[in-house]
Amino acid sequence: MADIKLIEYLESYLTESRKARFELVLSQRTKHFTVATEDVFQLHNTSAVMRSCDVFGIQELHVIEEQNVKRIDREIAMGAQKWVDLQRYNSVSDCIKALQQKGYQIVATTPHDSDCMLEEFDVTKKSCFFFGRETEGLSKEVMENASCFLKIPMVGFTESLNISVSAAIILQHVTSQLKKSDINWQLNNTELLEKRFDWCKKTIKSFDKILERYKSEQ
Repeated sequence: MADIKLIEYLESYLTESRKARFELVLSQRTKHFTVATEDVFQLHNTSAVMRSCDVFGIQELHVIEEQNVKRIDREIAMGAQKWVDLQRYNSVSDCIKALQQKGYQIVATTPHDSDCMLEEFDVTKKSCFFFGRETEGLSKEVMENASCFLKIPMVGFTESLNISVSAAIILQHVTSQLKKSDINWQLNNTELLEKRFDWCKKTIKSFDKILERYKSEQ
């Protein structure tokens, strides 16, 4: 549990506009939905997905790196790596297990015989949207563990979209529908305090010295 007195002390080093910005952004953050990418090859795709997570208020991104291990491209992520929590996994099974233990249903974003069109998706269910490799798509393991197969309506000759584009379309739709619902989708008090502390740490210059000063005054 984060120390509220410490957080308030740290926030005294922020400008009023920065504190107001943190408060506004945090009020729109959610863990009701989250996103997982599976062995995405092109680094800019994962980075762009992270950027979409930040834009649409998704607090966590889960990255599976069984084959492709790369760092987030800071230029493409545009600073989103500071504000979105990145969870990394060495295997698909570890990621699925961790998500299911937290109560997420696995949503495979891929055409399927029993797929659900985006506008029909039930936003009341706590869900993780899985996006697969650029060429092969999602693995058999994800497909076998999926509770839902989600499809974006398309009317042209092209049968697929870039994963970062797909992620942006899906997240914009589901978050806008979520905010119209009666679901308690926002971060809880503990999560809010943790993020306030974390964002102070990532924002304040000479954070360590300020933290030491606070401890010496207690």
